[in-house]
Amino acid sequence: MTRQQLPPQIKKIMLADKSIRYQVIVDVGNDPDTGKRRQVRRRFEKEEDAKSALTEISGKVARDEFVPRKSFSFEELCADWLASLHGLRATTIAGYEYDLAPLRETHGSLPVQRLTRRQVDDVITALSAGGTITAKGHVRKPWAARSLNRTIDTTAMVLEYGVERRVIGSNVAEKVKRVSKARTEMSTYTPDEVAKVLQAADGDRDGHLWYLALSGLRRGEVGGVRWSDVDQVEKTLSVRVSRVAAAGRAVENDPKTNASSRTLPLDAGLAAVLRAARKRQAEERLALGPAYGVGDYVACDEAGRPYHPDTLSKRWSKLVRAAGVRHINLHSARHTCGTTLHLRGVPLSVVAAWLGHADASVTARIYAHSQPDALKAASVTLGVVVTSTVTPAGSEVETN
Repeated sequence: MTRQQLPPQIKKIMLADKSIRYQVIVDVGNDPDTGKRRQVRRRFEKEEDAKSALTEISGKVARDEFVPRKSFSFEELCADWLASLHGLRATTIAGYEYDLAPLRETHGSLPVQRLTRRQVDDVITALSAGGTITAKGHVRKPWAARSLNRTIDTTAMVLEYGVERRVIGSNVAEKVKRVSKARTEMSTYTPDEVAKVLQAADGDRDGHLWYLALSGLRRGEVGGVRWSDVDQVEKTLSVRVSRVAAAGRAVENDPKTNASSRTLPLDAGLAAVLRAARKRQAEERLALGPAYGVGDYVACDEAGRPYHPDTLSKRWSKLVRAAGVRHINLHSARHTCGTTLHLRGVPLSVVAAWLGHADASVTARIYAHSQPDALKAASVTLGVVVTSTVTPAGSEVETN
């Protein structure tokens, strides 16, 4: 029986040590960047492996799916992808950089074609457990499901970009399992707790800021309000700018959505609180003289310098401890406003407009769960309506 002849793309060669190899040479079309003809050369110890590789490569070339091996690192792909994101807000770019940082630190130098799903899974597991080290040498706390899923999603977007550019043949992050989110109830203050916080705020230099937070402003909106946005004649406050943290820096953007840009009426109490705060800042300006900063921010220090967004959170935590109430974050203070309006029967469309939500469906999802005290009150109301007018012993009771 005669031996089957090798395909023309496979050659049997002998190496210097007399060992035999089967070399596959396949035309894979023209390089899209240079227009020059490309060939793939690969060697195998066994003839059947060479034939299998030839079949696989030829099939991918025919389907326009073949991606040649390149020494292109995961770090280079991340950098190229980030550079391609034109017109996005600085905070969005900073968020993507934050999401990708653990994988870039761990596998940045790895050729991106060698990145595996297991490696992505291992990084997600390590982040979930906590204890990983940042590029600056800081120890990370365990990441929540939301942050882990953002890393998975952002990695998938980077790798999809690599597939589109023909740098890699597949997106290994697409099949990484997303982390289940633990269901948590929204934390808000009760009316009694709000009273204690405001009582403490009245003795705090930055007390007016906590009034704004409990009136429904986001942290970035509190930090971005200027005195020119406060109209004491018309009794209004306009939200025009959001001052947020991006890669450790304070960055100012337009509000998150068109609905976030809004003008809110000031009641007499809040208007008085803001007048007192502006008077205090004017006194600080006079005391410090030429060294005083711009001073147009409602949220600024004694030298007229606007607060970093993270500074607002730290000062809020200090205030909450002084008030002797449980800690909720500054954003939950905003939710306290939304919950209060919702429980008092304000229509969701109005609550949405007050808080700057894009539409009322967002508001409905956030405030679908009421506070425990409100549920107790609802049960009393339900009992009045539903409870039978006949006692268990069968005797009638008088109803009004």
